[in-house]
Amino acid sequence: MSDTRHTKVLIIGSGPTGYTAGVYASRAMLEPILVQGIEPGGQLTTTTEVENWPGDTEVQGPDLMVRMEAHAKAMGTEIIGDIISDLDLSQRPFTAKGDSGATYTADAVILATGARAKWLGLPSEEKFKGFGVSACATCDGFFYRGQEIVVIGGGNTAVEEALFLTNFASKVTLIHRRDELRAEKVLQNRLLKHPKIEPLWFHELDEVVGTDAPLGVEVVRAKHTKTGKITEIPCKGVFVAIGHAPANELVKDVLETHSGGYVKVEAGSTRTSIPGVFAAGDLTDHIYRQAVTSAGMGCMAALDAEKFIAEQA
Repeated sequence: MSDTRHTKVLIIGSGPTGYTAGVYASRAMLEPILVQGIEPGGQLTTTTEVENWPGDTEVQGPDLMVRMEAHAKAMGTEIIGDIISDLDLSQRPFTAKGDSGATYTADAVILATGARAKWLGLPSEEKFKGFGVSACATCDGFFYRGQEIVVIGGGNTAVEEALFLTNFASKVTLIHRRDELRAEKVLQNRLLKHPKIEPLWFHELDEVVGTDAPLGVEVVRAKHTKTGKITEIPCKGVFVAIGHAPANELVKDVLETHSGGYVKVEAGSTRTSIPGVFAAGDLTDHIYRQAVTSAGMGCMAALDAEKFIAEQA
């Protein structure tokens, strides 16, 4: 028989958004339940040095998430290692079902499911995923000690991954569709000055080529975006770093979305198109996408939920 739990506030997702929402909801005596989801701690668990978290000149992403989780628990948030697979927002109390078989009902829901890595969609990319093709440098970089590596992209994600991979690789080639980066200037400067990194401008990944037995990457073929000419680059690892897509699977057909699937919220709030359902962090934010802004929105969501519940009493 499945277990059914009721809470005033159900927080779906962890990371800076979920944990901060937990801290504030707990302080409001709402006794929240937080269900961590498929990646407890979110994207910061696959990040190493974080240099822009206020109060820490440098902190390891996983360590920061451990501290945030502990803070939320200390305040009174019940944290559950489950994955919500179904969410019914058609009536209150709202109902969520977990992979564990548990059912959660809630007077208000805070969505903090974040975002996840995008892929290019190439058949050869799919073939070598986990066998030379990755979207997480901190997860897989150490496999390529002394090897040549390729990174795809031109934003913060790509530049951060390229810089991190210089800790392992003998050479990193950054393939970008344009001739200038979209990353923060401080990151651009580091990359362009780094002796191990060589940018390849006006190119896009055309094909990953490698061996079948065992599966492994040997070469990438990059196509010039203007001439179509193919350049072959020897490498053992390919890191796709073209950004992230909102993890909106639970609500994409229920809540209003915009800009490629980000959940739409009222300006200056975390209120969604359904009263009592709040969304915050990278699930809603296609502009800033920072840990500190996600945490701030987690705070907003908890305060919005507190006000909503008080008004229902």
